[in-house]
Amino acid sequence: MSKPRDLTGLSLWRTAKAVAWSFVGLRARSEFEQDVQKLNPLHIIAVALVGVFIFVGALVGLVNWVVPG
Repeated sequence: MSKPRDLTGLSLWRTAKAVAWSFVGLRARSEFEQDVQKLNPLHIIAVALVGVFIFVGALVGLVNWVVPG
């Protein structure tokens, strides 16, 4: 039995978008409710951790660029 079309890429994009909006703090209540029903909590945690590492790395890089030596 074949499974329906794989939506992993779409789910990953939706998860990344939800996490990005959460970092900013702007989220419509209706979209939040949809995300709670459709997104996998483990994917949210993984994407959030990657986002935090990228953010911290960007801050460290910016400080090293601005403050010489």
